[in-house]
Amino acid sequence: MRLPVLQGLLPVERSRVRPDVLAGLTLAALGVPEVLGYAKIAGMPLVTGLYTLLLPMAVFAVLGSSRHLVVAADSATAAILAAALAGLAAAGSPAYVKLAGLAALLTAGMLLAARLARLAFLANFLSRTVLVGFLTGVGIQVAAGQLPDMLGVSAAGQSTVPRLVRTLRALPQAHWADVAIAAAVIVIVLGLRRIARQLPGPLIAVVAAIAVSKAADLAAHGVTVIGAVPRGLPNLTLPAFGWHNSAVLTGAAASMFVVILAQSAATSRAYAAKYEEEVSEATDLVGLGGANAAAAFTGTFVVNGSPTKAQIVDSAGGRSQLAPLTAAAVVLVVLVLLTGPLAALPVAALAAVVFLIAVELIDVAGMRRILATRRHEYVVALLTTVAVVGLGVEYGIVVAVLASIVDHLRHSYNPLNSVLVKSPEGHWHAVPVGPGARTVPGLVVYRFGTSLYYANAARLAKDIAMLVGHGAPLRWLVLDFAAIDDVDYTASTVLSKAAEHLHQRQIRLVISSILAPVQHQLDRYGISADASYDTPGEALEAFENSQARLVGRAAAADVVDGAGGEAHPVRNEEGDELGDLLRAADSLHRDQAGHVREHVRGGAVVHRRGDDGRGDGVDQHAGGGQFLARRLGQADDCGLGRRIDGQVRVAVLPGHTGQVHHPAPAPVAHAGHEDPHRVHCA
Repeated sequence: MRLPVLQGLLPVERSRVRPDVLAGLTLAALGVPEVLGYAKIAGMPLVTGLYTLLLPMAVFAVLGSSRHLVVAADSATAAILAAALAGLAAAGSPAYVKLAGLAALLTAGMLLAARLARLAFLANFLSRTVLVGFLTGVGIQVAAGQLPDMLGVSAAGQSTVPRLVRTLRALPQAHWADVAIAAAVIVIVLGLRRIARQLPGPLIAVVAAIAVSKAADLAAHGVTVIGAVPRGLPNLTLPAFGWHNSAVLTGAAASMFVVILAQSAATSRAYAAKYEEEVSEATDLVGLGGANAAAAFTGTFVVNGSPTKAQIVDSAGGRSQLAPLTAAAVVLVVLVLLTGPLAALPVAALAAVVFLIAVELIDVAGMRRILATRRHEYVVALLTTVAVVGLGVEYGIVVAVLASIVDHLRHSYNPLNSVLVKSPEGHWHAVPVGPGARTVPGLVVYRFGTSLYYANAARLAKDIAMLVGHGAPLRWLVLDFAAIDDVDYTASTVLSKAAEHLHQRQIRLVISSILAPVQHQLDRYGISADASYDTPGEALEAFENSQARLVGRAAAADVVDGAGGEAHPVRNEEGDELGDLLRAADSLHRDQAGHVREHVRGGAVVHRRGDDGRGDGVDQHAGGGQFLARRLGQADDCGLGRRIDGQVRVAVLPGHTGQVHHPAPAPVAHAGHEDPHRVHCA
């Protein structure tokens, strides 16, 4: 049995080694300045950004299943972390780093718990609409947060809007050397991007900024630089364990857990679909949990599946986790040999790189597409963006999750119910439910558009009342269960009352397209339909056959029970019970059963005194069912008559059309429906 490791790497194809290695070199070149920026967003020491490209990325490569997902520092989770740790410790301090480690460990625990509880499906609850709005809000917040460093001014405050206002007020005090550096970095990155997106523009801009800073000694001219960066591998670091710290950071960890779950699952699914590969979200949860646990104990911060890094690798030709492992090896060399030059990197240059990253998160095109196609979903996305910018990332993710749930409930609360009708060509198509809508005269096929539960059950009752209370007389209402995969208790009570309402109006409730688990639910609730068919087409055919037999025919039999009383018309349920007993597996005898059912309901009379000693028929006693079987052309040895005697307290009089006391001679029993082979058994 193969262990669930290295699924994103094995099998290694020799022809793919070189492209994957080159893709890893490209990832390192583009990823190094990017993760330095993410460390700045998180308030962590810059070197910890490089740490996310070491052990956390390697752990996911070993434990995850996706061949394309790249796990490292991410802007969204970095912003959530910074918001959570603000005020708990000084940014970049050892205490701050330990708290960040605890947040990563809590997040890892949630990811692994989700794997054990099989909660990978929770990734689906953060809709694409909400994710676009959330990341747009994060982009606006992060971009606004970089403006003070790009301008060389100070702007106190944690909230985005007040800090932006203070930045604008400080414009007259802007340090023009910092402005020039930031502008130059932006021009270099955007210019190289226009030439070829594969060029490592951020890396080239950072190297150029370091070179200029050293050559011109910018630090001596008032330009702030990042200072010394520790050399070597990360040390083993214990998080800030403690009940109080854990309680304070649990909310932030839950927010990061939701973002990681949604963003990583969406990215891995997209690439698996692109290359027709299998991906296990459960295995990826183990990989993500292990990566964050590694981050917690190596002095860095929460990591996430990065869509941008996955795109970098894919564009460079990488097709397996060999590319991230190659990038980790390159970063290892950088940490051991090349951290010294980073000390001269101007803060304005790094802020400009982060600013560009943040601007890419602002998905204006995506927001426009949502507005053009789904205006109500655009409102949800915009609400999420405003919440992130106005309330902060941590509260914004709560609003995002609630908005996703509300959007889901809105769909299920107000489903697209329909009446099914047939086109002249014989194809089914749906029309809106309206007063008196009919599939054919006397029958309506009503399809409920989603699962039945407490919030939308009233819609079912309302629609049925509207269909029944208007239009031509209705004999059958076919409730199509094609879209219903669950019926909760509240909905079952509403459905039961609807069935009673239909029977009071002498309307049959018929079910079609019901799934076996849903039928079991109805059985447990004690809800039974008058008939059930596999498809609406079968229901329509049965209805049309029953109507054809009723045209121009007199009653061939009367039904008698022994309860005592006067003669009265047969009730629906009496005729249905008798006919349902005769239902057969083959089409001939299904028709025969339907004939009896409709015949009994259509023209028979019940004489509640039975035979009454007049010799005018078959009394309620053993043999009444046998008589019915003979009238249907059935052999008595099939047991049909005995079955009827045992289950239905009725007997049949020959040849009556409503006058019980003076019977006419018995006609031939249902010509055309006899069983010539005498082999059918009910």
